[in-house]
Amino acid sequence: MTSQQPTSEEVFDLFSIYQTPGKAEWLRTMGMTFAIGHREGPYVYDVEGRRRLINCHSNGGTFNLGHRHPAVVGALLNAVAHLDIGNHHMPSLPKVRLAEKLAALTPGELRHTVFATGGGEAVDLAIKVARRATQRRKIISAIGGYHGHTGLAVATGEAKYSRPFLVDSNDFVHVPWNDLAAMRGALDHHVAAVILETIPATLGMPIPDPGYLSAVSELCRHHGVVYIADEVQTGLGRTGKLWGIEHYHVLPDMLITAKGLGGGIYPIAATVMTPRLAEVFADDPFSHISTFGGADLGCAVAECVLAICSSPSFLARVSELAQRLRSGLDALIALHPRSGFQSVRSVGAMMGLKFGSQMAGPILTKLCLEEGLLCIFAGHDASVLQFLPPLIIDDPTADEIIARFSVVLDRLSKLGIGA
Repeated sequence: MTSQQPTSEEVFDLFSIYQTPGKAEWLRTMGMTFAIGHREGPYVYDVEGRRRLINCHSNGGTFNLGHRHPAVVGALLNAVAHLDIGNHHMPSLPKVRLAEKLAALTPGELRHTVFATGGGEAVDLAIKVARRATQRRKIISAIGGYHGHTGLAVATGEAKYSRPFLVDSNDFVHVPWNDLAAMRGALDHHVAAVILETIPATLGMPIPDPGYLSAVSELCRHHGVVYIADEVQTGLGRTGKLWGIEHYHVLPDMLITAKGLGGGIYPIAATVMTPRLAEVFADDPFSHISTFGGADLGCAVAECVLAICSSPSFLARVSELAQRLRSGLDALIALHPRSGFQSVRSVGAMMGLKFGSQMAGPILTKLCLEEGLLCIFAGHDASVLQFLPPLIIDDPTADEIIARFSVVLDRLSKLGIGA
């Protein structure tokens, strides 16, 4: 670096040299040379402190409560005063209190929690448990879904992520989302588990057809297959309910929560399961361990996050905010007919903005950045812009987001590539 206070360009240079040259080059090609510095509430600033973005991506729900939520930061500071990571072999009060809270707040018979450091690790554990419990190997997931980049989780997603690392396998079967006939045809006595995101974010947030998820759940029960609900992005209030699965009257055998569970302050994830599935650890409780999974500091943070997100007043406010944003976005469709903006896919504040062209997403990502909004297109459907502002924004900020996005759509219309 050439100065005491680095510039975004200097940060990008270091990123290219010491981390990921390919990603640095892609971001530069897209004109997205924004290196994050200070962050607060719904805002992120560049390292120079000159540019401010409203975060409408939230890292897939990591920042549901915004950046550096005072209560969450306070929980971490209070914990640091007398705790550390802890010992993964030994119980502690922060661990058991968080597990007890999860048991109380998750649906059906979900009672036992195994902690992890992130969603991929939590999914890996869920697959291992399902295989051991059923003594079967096959795992079914949705084409275009996403459950993480770790060893087993990556095989549930697109082949472009698993094949280069030689971890693709015929044991992992992918069926079209919302296609009940395809799911029925794939289920047999070799299947250990079905894992589905309640709303697949990376696929462009297609909303499940009425009865789809409950029918899949019934098929799983009929075949003795474990139903794993991936609530990494739809959980913790994003949809206006604590868990997205609550909208669809499904009682899963396992539930995965991550990202937002740490409040953007401390990485933590959890796999919550029924007592029947937890029995796989009865003969060897050390058959799965995670040194940093369920770190005492993270548990203290996550308990605070759960207290906030499960509050009836918080969930009611999310529904109000979602309606305000949805009304504003629907109005923009009519206001900008040449932009190619077709529809809003949403359940609560889980939103995907559908456009008429696969070219739209990357261009929108760049235009939004230039107009002060951090938005990212859906990785497996570039015609959809993911739209996930923090759940703590006030009405004026929501209105500002809509106003800024209107400018983006006007610019897109003039480019003539939205439709």
